[in-house]
Amino acid sequence: MKALTYSQYGGPEVVQITEVAPPTPGPDQILIRVHASAVNTGDWRIRAAAFPGIMAIPGRLMFGPLRPRNRRLGSEFAGVVEKVGASVSRFKEGDRVFGMMPMGGATAEYLAIGETSAVARMPASLSFENAAGMPFGGLCALVFLGEYAALKPGHRLLIVGASGGVGAFAVQVAKALGAHVTAVSGPESQDFAAGLGADETVDYKTTNIATLGQRFEVVFDTFGAVTPKMSRDLLVEGGLFLPLNFGLLEIGAALLNRFKSRKIRLAVNPDHMEDMERFAQMVEEGAVRPVVDNIYPMKEAAQAHRRVESRHKRGAVVLRIVDQTE
Repeated sequence: MKALTYSQYGGPEVVQITEVAPPTPGPDQILIRVHASAVNTGDWRIRAAAFPGIMAIPGRLMFGPLRPRNRRLGSEFAGVVEKVGASVSRFKEGDRVFGMMPMGGATAEYLAIGETSAVARMPASLSFENAAGMPFGGLCALVFLGEYAALKPGHRLLIVGASGGVGAFAVQVAKALGAHVTAVSGPESQDFAAGLGADETVDYKTTNIATLGQRFEVVFDTFGAVTPKMSRDLLVEGGLFLPLNFGLLEIGAALLNRFKSRKIRLAVNPDHMEDMERFAQMVEEGAVRPVVDNIYPMKEAAQAHRRVESRHKRGAVVLRIVDQTE
């Protein structure tokens, strides 16, 4: 089968399509014929070893100091269950599913994944391309805002990077949770953010967000533009700053949390089955909709990686693995 691989860290040009052996599912796994996969920020950082800030050293140790240990790329997928293991009860053959693949390997014609992993049945309204671009940003937004921030109706939320792969879902998840959302993005994305449900939009090129003159219960920075000092000027007493990217400054600020009324929380979101099921339900109910920037055929995977690395995409970048005319 064909799979997206890389044998060395580097730019989009290191991405290759390689023939590899198809997986054999274990007794607690399902075999999925992948129809679409997505390229997200995590995929770009792993491919390039471009781990932010202080994560550079642990990132290299985890994924390979000099070259990648796992040469398979891709974390998001959507497809059809072709085979189920003997002990599988959640899924059956023919189910349309989407989810997250732990440790890579989702951008391939087939994948095998545990039934209790972050995988769920696709809402009937979704195409494979739409579904494939949702789990990474959707789960991140749901966990950071719903769990870590415990966002409540009426809370005021500032989202920095509101048009990206995480931010576009953060706006929608926050509105579903009843928050008042102020979305920060570039001038070309103001209408886009408003269309996602943002109550207010801010153009970062013409407005200094550090001097907005507003206070928020939560500041969610998906881009890496807000410093801990800036966050203190944006938060109410008891407010919370949630940065997706963090380094020594943020770690230092977190160590002082006990002495501060305005807190910072540093975290990553685990990909859990329960969160994936909850997110799928939100999509089914119409609270969250897919946001796709571009769809590329698998052979243009390098171009898709280049688009993600530009940091100017709106929503998800998707690779079509199966031509729907087949």
